[in-house]
Amino acid sequence: MKIVFANSAWVSAAERLILRGGSWQSVRLRVRYGLIFHPAAGPVLVDTGYTPEALSGERRGRMLRLYGALLKPELNAAEQVLPVLRRFGLSPDDISTVIVTHFHADHISGLSLFRNARFIASDAAWAHFKAHTPRQNLRHGVFTELFPPDFETRLDGLSSKPDVEARDDIPGGVDLFGDGSVIAVDLPGHADGQFGLLFAGIERPLLYAVDVQWLLKALSECRTPGFPATLIAEDAEAIEPTSAMLRRFLAAGGEVMLCHDPALTTYDLASSDLEAG
Repeated sequence: MKIVFANSAWVSAAERLILRGGSWQSVRLRVRYGLIFHPAAGPVLVDTGYTPEALSGERRGRMLRLYGALLKPELNAAEQVLPVLRRFGLSPDDISTVIVTHFHADHISGLSLFRNARFIASDAAWAHFKAHTPRQNLRHGVFTELFPPDFETRLDGLSSKPDVEARDDIPGGVDLFGDGSVIAVDLPGHADGQFGLLFAGIERPLLYAVDVQWLLKALSECRTPGFPATLIAEDAEAIEPTSAMLRRFLAAGGEVMLCHDPALTTYDLASSDLEAG
């Protein structure tokens, strides 16, 4: 099984907003999404990153336009999801599974491109989304217009997956493909239903921890940002316990990867010589 991550866009933020005690200097953050070449499931996307649909799509509502104007994401044309798929000889119709780690715009904006895909996501978070008012969903950064109209009929909820027990400092979760290769790990704090992906069967276990923190330094040095960063969190009090779990995983020899950390990893497309197959 091969794992590749690409950077869909850059977003800049003052360091002190994402790192407690940081400076006012601007930090250029990545907006990653992933591509897993699974031996049975085939090519599997992990989120979609930012796509033009979130920033210039005709279906955007007023609040999504405002969101884009405030954050000012800079799309990375070379590593947008469609060019990256072409690099591996794939089209959107070749993707039968998209893992949706949570429902924020920088993770779901390209879902409508994948008309043949089922969406593995938290069905509990989807139920909460449907029960919330539009204002409540906007408060938590979830924009209705980015979901395909038939999202629910293609939803493959986590609750239907078999559980995997934690062992030592390896977290438990649910087995996405029934073979132990990709485990969805609950990561409360940042967003309703957010989960990461544990790849425990590789030489150094990898946990893609999505948006638990923006910077690995904030995680490893216990410099979790406070106010105002916590204003956008679904459950701010859960961020530190989740971060502590990730530190234990690191201490046990695992590797943690985050969606927005700017440093290249060996899994990032720009530094990777991985090929499909």
